[in-house]
This record gives sequence, structure tokens and C-alpha cells, in this order.
Amino acid sequence: MPQDPMDFEWSYWIEWGRERILWLLAGHLLVSQMSRLLVEKYKPWCLMVYGMAACWLLLGIKGFAVILLHAAISFAVAQFQLSLLTWLCSLILLSTLRIPAVEETKRKWYDTENEYYLLLFTVSVRCLFCTSFSLEYCWHAPTQKSSHSFPWMLAYVFYYPTFHNGPLVNFDEFSKQMRRQEAFSVKTNLSILIVGIIRIFFWWCLAELMIHLMYIHALYSSALPLESASYWALGGLALAQVLFFYVKYLILYGVPGLLLQMDGLKPPALPCCVSLMHSFTKMWRSFDVGLHRFLVRYIYVPMGGSQSSLLGTLLSTALTFAFVSYWHGGQSYLWYWGALNWLGVIVENGTKRIFSISLIQDLI
Repeated sequence: MPQDPMDFEWSYWIEWGRERILWLLAGHLLVSQMSRLLVEKYKPWCLMVYGMAACWLLLGIKGFAVILLHAAISFAVAQFQLSLLTWLCSLILLSTLRIPAVEETKRKWYDTENEYYLLLFTVSVRCLFCTSFSLEYCWHAPTQKSSHSFPWMLAYVFYYPTFHNGPLVNFDEFSKQMRRQEAFSVKTNLSILIVGIIRIFFWWCLAELMIHLMYIHALYSSALPLESASYWALGGLALAQVLFFYVKYLILYGVPGLLLQMDGLKPPALPCCVSLMHSFTKMWRSFDVGLHRFLVRYIYVPMGGSQSSLLGTLLSTALTFAFVSYWHGGQSYLWYWGALNWLGVIVENGTKRIFSISLIQDLI
């Protein structure tokens, strides 16, 4: 039975996974386990070298140079230890991905459009990692300088399991866990690996069934069936689409999450099932946990967050969603999406504040 080809993200990552990425992840696993067994002290540097080699192999010397250049520029700007300057640098580097002349130049480096998109997706995610390291560098005490060196930045930026698509792990969490040396048990790690592979295989089978039987995205791509469908049918299609999105990210984040566990790190929690969510706030907190932690630590809290005035909270939340929309591509529909999510969160938090008033509680 033919599959629904209209979900670009699923088709794209499955194709790359089968061709090269899964093999490179298996190589990372082998290097990681050997280094944990034989040279635990040098594990970060072994994984850094492997990640750089994998990047070179997949993206070529020019793609590798672009990511290295981004890291070097971010590190140089971080030396001023000014958060505002660091953010300005990060936004400028991110904006270079959308300059037509630069896009055309990068396209010429590769034989296929898929290879160019791999560079684009990778650099977009690396921008967040560079931002996390640079801001932590700005905030760190002089006594912590050794753990915020350029080699540590490279170990973080080129850590392969999270390299192409995440999930996002903030540098403070990564460095603490990577520097921690603990007892290594082949038996324990093997059981974690087997259980993890079984779970991921189950999710992959479920996703493939949905792709081959439900044709959710194909229906959405044509106006005719949508116009003739009832409201109940449209609601069902919408639910089916977000459920597939959920299963898809269980796999896309589950594979690197398993490797993080094998490396002795604690991965961000996997997405919470969308059927259990009833609020915008919970959706943002528990679907992409790594991205949520990044946004809270580096944008929402520094801008005042919930501890500031009402206007300050509105501004903090607005800037957070503005960054998310811009990082995802900055197209007009993404700004509408971000604005609607911002409105949903504001209404929920406003309602919560109103209902926390003792007079209202007494009336209830």
C-alpha cells in the first residue's frame, strides 16, 4: 500500500536516517561506550572528535567550516560578557540563513536540495547551542573558566546525537553531566539500549501505519475534501494530525535521547501525549521540554518573567514567542502562529490570576 508522501519532515529524516545518520549514530554509540570503558576522563574529547568527523563526512568541508565559524564568532563575542551583545550576535548569525545570496551560494556546494536542507536544519539548531554556551559564558564566575573554554564549546556544539535536529540540551546541564564520572556497567547499558530500541521500533511501526493508512497530510493538501467534510470530520482530522506529530517526535527525539542515556547524560523528557493536554501553557512546557528550558532560562526569566509587573510579563512572553517564530523561519504564518500561542498563554494565565483572588474563590 502506498504511503502518504505529504509530510516532508517525516519523509526527509527517515530517508537521511536510512542512508547515513543511523549509521553515524551507531558509530557514536560505539565510540562513546569504548571511551567510557577505557578512557572515561577523555570521553568529551573523543565524542567531540567523532562529532566533527561525522559533520565533515555529511556536510562536507564547507558545511563543517560554516558551523565552526559560527562557533568561533559566538565565542569571540562572548568574551565581552555582555548578554545583549551575545543575543545580537546570535540573531545576526541566524539571519544569515535567510539572505538569498548566501542561500544560493550554499546550494551550489551540494548536488541535491536535500543536502542543502540538512545544512540549513543543522546550522539552525547549532545557533541555539552556540547561544546557550555564550550566555552561560557571560554569566559564569571566573573560577569556572576552565569548564567554559573553547574546546568545551566545540564538545557541546559537535555532540552528534543532538547535532541535526535536537533535542536541545542547555550547556550548563550538558557540561555538569559530561564532566561527572560514574561507574560504568555494560550490563545496565545493554538493558537500557534493548528496551529503548524496542520502544522506538514500536513507535516507528505506529507512525508508518498512520502514514500508510490514514493519509492525513494528503487530505490537508487538497481543499475539496476539506470543504465537503463536516465539522466533526475536520476536528477528527486535526486531532489525527497532532497525534501523528506527537508520535513522529517520540521517534525523532527518542533516538538521540536513548544515546544521551547511553552516554551517561539525562535527556529532556520526551513529548507528552497531546490528547492529555488541555492548555497552551502545558503544551509549551511538556511537548518540547528542551526548547522550553532554553526559552525560560535565556529569554523569559532574564526579561523579568512572572516575577515582574503585568506589562513585564506580557513583554517577556511576547519576546519568547517572537524568537520561536523567527527561529522556525520567520514566515508570516509563523508570526500568526506565535501570536495565537502568546494570546492563548496570556488568557490562561490571566484567568488563573483572576480565579486566585479570594473573593472569586468564595463566590465559586
